[in-house]
Order: sequence, then C-alpha cells, then structure tokens
Amino acid sequence: MVQEYQSPVRVYKYPFELVMAAYVRRFPKCALIPMFVDSEVINQSRSQDGSVLVTERRCTIDVDAPRLLKRIAGVEFLYFIQKNTLNYRNRTLHIEVHNETFSNRVMVREFCSYTVHPENEDWTCFEQAASLDIKSFFGFESTAEKIAMKQYASSIKQGKEIIEHHLRELQEEGLTHIPRWTASAESARPTFSAAIPVNAGGEGQAGNPATELVAGSPDDKLDADYIRRYLGDLTPLQESCLIRLRQWLQETHKGKIPKDQHVLRFLRARDFNMDKAREFLCQSLTWRKQHQVDFLLDTWERPQLLQDFFTGAWHHHDRDGRPLYVLRLGQMDTKGLVRALGEEVLLRQVLSLNEEGLRRCEENTRVFGRPISCWTCLMDLDGLNMRHMWRPGVKALLRIIEVVEANYPETLGRLLIVRAPRVFPVLWTLVSPLIDENSRKKFLVYAGNDYQGPGGLVDYIDREIIPDFLGGACLCDIPDGGTVPKSLYRTAEQLESEENCLLTDCIYKTANIFKGTPFEMLIEITEASSVITWDFDVSKGDTVFNIYHSKRIPQLPKKDTLGAHGITSLGSMNTQLIDKSWVLGQDYSMVQKALICREGESIQGSHITRWPGFYILQWRFHSSAAGAASSLPRVDDVLASLQVSSHKCRIMYYTEVLASNDFRGSLSSLESCQSGFSQLSAATTTSNQSHASSTLSR
Repeated sequence: MVQEYQSPVRVYKYPFELVMAAYVRRFPKCALIPMFVDSEVINQSRSQDGSVLVTERRCTIDVDAPRLLKRIAGVEFLYFIQKNTLNYRNRTLHIEVHNETFSNRVMVREFCSYTVHPENEDWTCFEQAASLDIKSFFGFESTAEKIAMKQYASSIKQGKEIIEHHLRELQEEGLTHIPRWTASAESARPTFSAAIPVNAGGEGQAGNPATELVAGSPDDKLDADYIRRYLGDLTPLQESCLIRLRQWLQETHKGKIPKDQHVLRFLRARDFNMDKAREFLCQSLTWRKQHQVDFLLDTWERPQLLQDFFTGAWHHHDRDGRPLYVLRLGQMDTKGLVRALGEEVLLRQVLSLNEEGLRRCEENTRVFGRPISCWTCLMDLDGLNMRHMWRPGVKALLRIIEVVEANYPETLGRLLIVRAPRVFPVLWTLVSPLIDENSRKKFLVYAGNDYQGPGGLVDYIDREIIPDFLGGACLCDIPDGGTVPKSLYRTAEQLESEENCLLTDCIYKTANIFKGTPFEMLIEITEASSVITWDFDVSKGDTVFNIYHSKRIPQLPKKDTLGAHGITSLGSMNTQLIDKSWVLGQDYSMVQKALICREGESIQGSHITRWPGFYILQWRFHSSAAGAASSLPRVDDVLASLQVSSHKCRIMYYTEVLASNDFRGSLSSLESCQSGFSQLSAATTTSNQSHASSTLSR
C-alpha cells in the first residue's frame, strides 16, 4: 500500500534570500538533526547567466530502527540521492529526493519547494509532499512502514524549528538583509550561492516517504498557521489527510464543498482513515444535497407548536468556550409532539439545531481566538416517565439519532445528563446501540442531586450561568413545555400516510447499479428538439453514463408521466432494455459520448433530441481495474487507488424533460443546459447546438 503525505503551506515571515542563508547552515551535516550523518556533493552545475544552480548530493542517514532489523537488512546506514534546483531569478528552490538503498524493495519519493509568498514578497512559503511504497522488506513490511512514517512525522515537526533556529542565529550575527540576485551585477548575487547544498528531505530528512507535489491553485493547500488557529493542533499526518481529502473534493465535487472544519470532523470520526472518511463524507454530502440541508436555517420556519412546547434553547457557553444547548427532556411531551407534528417536523427541528450549532462554533472560534469545533448539551431529565417510552416516540428518537450520527460526527463535545430518574436505564438501553462509541464516552450522567457537588456541573459550566431550575442564578429562556392538547393531534390516517423518506420534499431518487446489470431510464420523445436534462451524483463506485436512441420501444409495462407535451417516462429499472439481437447503428444508436463517472463526482448536463422516438439513459457499472491506464490523469489514479472493491455502484439522480419552447420556464433546466460542469462534449450535431444557443438567447 502506498502511504502519502502532503504538507500544508508553511510560511516564514522572512525574505527568500534570508531563508536560503539559514537553510545552508544545515549542511554538510547538522547537530540539530542527529539522523543526518553526512552528505557529499556528487554533481553541481550552473546556468550560463548564473541564475540557476543545480546540485546533486548523496546523503547518509542513520534510521532509528531496531538493531535486529538492521542486521537482517544488512545495512547500518541508508543512502539517498537529492537534487536541488535553486533559481535566483524566480526566487525558488525545488528539492527532489529518492532512495538509493533498497530501491528495488522500497520506493521513497519526496518533493519540497521554497517559494515567495503570493501576497507578500518579503515572506517565504514552504511545501512538502511525499510517498512511501514498500513492495517487500524481508517480511517486515508493516514494521518498516510504521518506522518510516513515525520518523517522517517527527522530522517534519523539527524542520521548521531548525530553519527558525538558524534565522535567529543570522539576526544575532547582524545579518538581516541579503540583496536579491540581478543579472547585471555579479556582486548582487546572494552570498550563499556558492555553497548552497541540497536538503536531507526538505524540512524533514532524507529517508522519509515522498511524492510529487500535487499541482493546483494556492487555495488547494491549507496554511499551517491557519490550521493551528482555526482547526487545532494536528499531527503532520493528520494535516496531510485533511489536505488530501480536501483536494480530492475540489477535483471531484464540481459544486460547493464543505468547510475545512466539517471535513475534519469526518476524518476524526474515522480515526483519520482516508478511505473510510471519504466514503462517510460522500454519503453525507449526497444526503445534504438531496434534502437541501445547506438552506435549512434560511428556509425553515418553526411551527408555533414547536416554539411553545419544545423545551430547549441555546444558553451561553461552557468553560471551554463551546456553545451550550440546554434541553429539558423530562418536561417535553414527546408523544404529543409526535402525534401533533409528525416525525418529519421533529427531525427538521433537530437538524436545524445541529446546523445552528455549527454556525455558533464558528462564531465562538472567532470570539475566543482558538478552535472550537463542537458544543455541549445539558440535558435535564427531571419528569422523565413511561410516557416518554411511547413506542412511536422512541422510534422517532432512534431515527433522529441515526440521522445525526451519520451526518454530524464529532459535533457533540460533551453531554451532561442531570436528574436522571429510575426509568432512564430503560431509555438508555434502547438508544445506546445507535450511538457511536466515541460519542458514548462523552456522556456524563448524574442521578438525583449529584450534579450540585464537586465533580458536578461546575467543573464544566461557570457557576454564574447554571440555569435557575438547576439551582443556579441564571435565567434560561426555555419554554415551560407541558402536555400538548389532544385537539392538535393529527389523525391516524394522516400519520400512516407520512412518506417514508428522510424529508418529504426530496426531488432526487437513488439507484443501485450492479455489475452486469445496468440501470436504465426509458423516455419517449414525441417532439424533436426537446431537451433531456440530468443531474446525478455518484455516491459509491464508478459508473459509465450513456444515452441511446431507438425508433422501436422495448418491452416495458408501466408508464408514468415525466413531463408535458407528450413527453413521458416509460419507467426506470435495473434491466437491459436494448434487445441482444439489436444492431448498433441499425436498430438503435448512441447519441451521447460515453462518460466515465468516478465515485464522488457530481455530473450535470443536457441533450437536445434530434429525432422523436425512445431515448434510453443508461448507467453501467465501471470496473476501476479495467479503466486504469498510464494515460489517465492523476486524479483518476488517485481515485482508482482509493476505490473500495465492490460489484455495486450507487447514484442519486434527477432528470427533467422540456419541450424547446419551455427553456425559459425552468431555471434549473436552463442552468443545466448551460452548465460548465457537464463533461459530455459530443452532445448533438452542430445544427442542434446552434438551435440550443438561439433558444437560450431568446
């Protein structure tokens, strides 16, 4: 397995020339880097005008590995070849590293760069990327990998400190400015130019894993200071996971991507396992898009019944600066709320609270000047009884917990449960299996009045903001609750007709595509120049998307209307609609170029129909192994390496068909036709494209 590392951008608030002067003090060996034994220049060359200096060096590294492992490997030291390219004119230093020792068993690559800060020419940026691929190592592959990654993480942490140490030395010696290189004056060349050596692995050391730096805009990579200020202290490998997952999202999700704090929560929930966190996050992003959760705070208005009987409210913050939510569950008529409002409204209420909690965390991060990524909940169970054990109410609670656990991981910092009655263990037995183990560890339960003494609430909440109903002096603006009048209950018929989906206004559908069994949608078009639009997300696996046209209708029973003007959908199903005896080019034709859609991608597009007849939108399972080739772009290689072996693909899709005179009648379709996200280039003939252009401009 290939281990990868990508550093955030680390900024030195010193000019490039001064950083280079500090950099050379690390060679030929550095007392601050004990594992870097020695180095020797094996080749050095300079461009004709003297602006570029290329140096190759052989470095000797003493890896801190068990003596037994060194004896088995038959080596005492490891040797690495490094190539430095210093460009005085452009003010850049690029460092490439690869291993010489065990190169047939282990592949180590590293790429580092020092460049001028894009917004301040007197600052210097450092970036580092690395990869480690252990093919075979005397049966100790796992041990060698752990040793390498541990030492690499340690050396990365030391790297910036060493540069800053030498910068302080220069200042103490009175050297605070080095002139920039100019072609006209040889004397203007920085004093460090003749002695510039290569680095033992950039900010780390040689002998550490490396890879070629991922190309992209400066926004693709997070700044190290930003991470510490807004996200918290992360290990180098945790920083790398965050950056690589964020880059993957930018490459595959063409629309809005989540904030860094949100991405980090999913990584933490899966112990920074990239594959698991990526799958977990993609499922949640699909869910958020399907149910328009990003707009919930702006669009949803709480019913008056909730405002009167839902006994919870935000209340200051805890000692750690986390937003504090107080919930008097024992005073809430859960049965009455479910009977009067239904499960969906209560779910929306909880989702809105979670969205509000995320927003408050961001605000408190700015207010307190430190990362705050979760909130605290204070739950008062005084009054909890068997009425709260009503089966539909418990069912609603279990479903809400399931949705929250799947889409808001690591958002609960602590749950303080006070005045727990005897019936609480019954409720806990029902709900605890659905709660993540990490979340359960954050639960603190106090029975009776135990919360008032030492080790109670005052350890987590300032005494002056403890609510009055818990013996404090702070008024808490929470509804009194009470019993919901039965006159407000919904009828049994209304409850039974409730749709069995997460939110009732979902417009997307989901489908599974199995290996060997495509998923197809058949659409009848009676008017030429109609427009078929689509928007689908690939939430699992890879799929191939095609559109076919046939004058003959395949055998399909059921009809349901998809649009007006004689445009109908004849059904969608996991079956092959095109008869095996049909000949491509005679019985049917491909009207859209086949598109390989990778897991996590969001695809929008449109097709202007040239002829009446039957159009088949087809999604087929795509094998990553079959599609892998050396000519694929790097993002495909990354996706292929992340792809979990499966024989099933899952999509969330939405389709719409419009007659040509209806372009202006649907904004979503208009945007789909103009979408820059569509990756299908060979849509129709030139005449049809011209027709679409003229239609859209009307």
